Amino acid sequence: MNKYAKAAIIAAQTLKTRNPMDAWQFAVQEIFPQSEESRKKSCPKNAFLGLCEEGIIKNSEPGNYSKSIDNKNYAISAINILKQETGITTKNELWRLVTEGNNKKHNSQMDVVLALWNNNLIR
Repeated sequence: MNKYAKAAIIAAQTLKTRNPMDAWQFAVQEIFPQSEESRKKSCPKNAFLGLCEEGIIKNSEPGNYSKSIDNKNYAISAINILKQETGITTKNELWRLVTEGNNKKHNSQMDVVLALWNNNLIR
């Protein structure tokens, strides 16, 4: 499990007491205390916030948390795929299905999605 996956779990677990943006900031500060660049990485953050926007993560309230349409859509598509196809185990396999096999590289969005999915943090 990579560090953004861990951050997603921490952030989701703090949604009872924090809004999604604060929850993500808290989590990445815990995971990356020495790396501002890692804390600011937008793709995993916007995947998390995009799922929160739709109320897909447990204890999240729908709202406007991110301006990233692509990362939100990648995350939502990944959740929909996981709901239909139970045999997916790797982020690369999930990404290939989300992007329909194009050569675009993922940037930790699938780490976030799989961590939330595998830890029963999705509604």
